[in-house]
Amino acid sequence: MRLVFAGTPAPALPALAALLDSPRHEVVAVLTRPDAPTGRGRRTAASPVAELAMERGIPVLRPPKPNAPDFVESLTAYRPDCCPVVAYGSLLRPALLAVPPCGWVNLHFSVLPAWRGAAPVQAAIRHGDEVTGATAFRLEEGMDTGPVYGVVTESIGPRDTAGDLLDRLSRSGAELLLATMDGIEDGLLRPVPQPAEGVSYAPKVAVADAEVDWRTPATAVDRLVRSVTPEPGAWSTFRAERVGLGPVHPVSPSDQGALLPGELRVEKRRVLVGTAAGSVELGTVRAEGKREMPAPDWARGTRPEPGERFVAASSGLAGART
Repeated sequence: MRLVFAGTPAPALPALAALLDSPRHEVVAVLTRPDAPTGRGRRTAASPVAELAMERGIPVLRPPKPNAPDFVESLTAYRPDCCPVVAYGSLLRPALLAVPPCGWVNLHFSVLPAWRGAAPVQAAIRHGDEVTGATAFRLEEGMDTGPVYGVVTESIGPRDTAGDLLDRLSRSGAELLLATMDGIEDGLLRPVPQPAEGVSYAPKVAVADAEVDWRTPATAVDRLVRSVTPEPGAWSTFRAERVGLGPVHPVSPSDQGALLPGELRVEKRRVLVGTAAGSVELGTVRAEGKREMPAPDWARGTRPEPGERFVAASSGLAGART
């Protein structure tokens, strides 16, 4: 089939590579988001999908408004039979959806109808799911509501971060998407409607959503931190400054007494923080303007005093003593 692939970030690369390497399909163009500022220097750069397409000599389409009539005409000129999609990052309207005869087939990183929306992997970890997966389905106007071609599943490990899980799903999902393209071409696949039960939503995770609430139990803190690692990254406030936090480890209750939510205890080889139920051991810490470092190294430089705490940025008590 003639394909126009739509995608933007790095997790879309395994699927694009699989389709480019397939002897059965021809990727005639790639649709991606316009170049955007990235990194600390905010240098304008092409998306990962655009970079791979250019390396392979594939035309790259970067419309600022993909639903505009002029782009619908441009896409039609490529005569795609189908448009596979992985994390493109823009809603598509009926005129654009109608261009390929076999439709747009989206690879979504959950087992639909669970976790429809922009951040399904983060939501699955944060809510303590034990199993997730990837779904290939036909796009329609509703948000991730279209009929399903196929599903793969993936167990969520107790120490998985969103980055770990997304890496595995992007690879197994690539195989699913390729098999779906093959099945559509062969006329063997027909999508089936999603079940009406089990619908849940996973909105985009903002930086504010990644702030640790120490008033929740240690298990919830652990899940939150892992769900936003590496992006946008967990954080808390200490001495009126934002501190980035890597994955933490829930620990058994200490015989030295319970810690209040956000209260730090610096030991010889570890740094503990209290929660609403139990404590967590900090992994890595990144102070503003500094490199990431192991928590004990951060503590040796910062020297938290007994009773000092991480607290909510909006409380006005950052770094307060108990």
